[in-house]
Amino acid sequence: MYGPTDLKKNVLITLDGQPYKVVEYSQKVMGRGGSIVNVKVKNLITGALLPKTFKGQEKIEAADVANRSVQYLYADGEKFYFMDPESFEQFELSAELVGDGKDFLKEGETVEIQFYNDAPINIVLPKNVWLKVDYTETAVKGDTSSSIVKDAKLETGVTVKVPAFIKTGDVVSIDTETYAYRERQK
Repeated sequence: MYGPTDLKKNVLITLDGQPYKVVEYSQKVMGRGGSIVNVKVKNLITGALLPKTFKGQEKIEAADVANRSVQYLYADGEKFYFMDPESFEQFELSAELVGDGKDFLKEGETVEIQFYNDAPINIVLPKNVWLKVDYTETAVKGDTSSSIVKDAKLETGVTVKVPAFIKTGDVVSIDTETYAYRERQK
């Protein structure tokens, strides 16, 4: 059980029998020691965002969500297929649940999946991923400063902005939240 002031960003809670993740948190202290906590929570099953307010001594139930490392197998357009490497159990997530995570999934890679009541509900991406550049324009000679950016299509099919010195075949680190280029693999 959590108290309202325990609710920080990324804390998992249960509301109305559904698992939620806190995505925004703010606390307002009232007179005589009372406080109000305003949070924005994301439903881990539907993806819906909800504003919530908690007061004083309310108790909030922790969500019983477990993470498991699984291997990404393939996608058929509407579903993404994964396998537990220990039990060889296979399961699927809808394209809607995978969401933008599809931009960073490589066949055969290990990823984290969140389970709620033994059902897969969400994919947990690492903060950064290394992906190979499948195609990018070559830089114009003399135009290789790091402030000039260009589009690069990565091996997963997603297009991101990279500095002008990046070439086809380079492996780059990409931030999975902002799609920002971080660095080139040496």
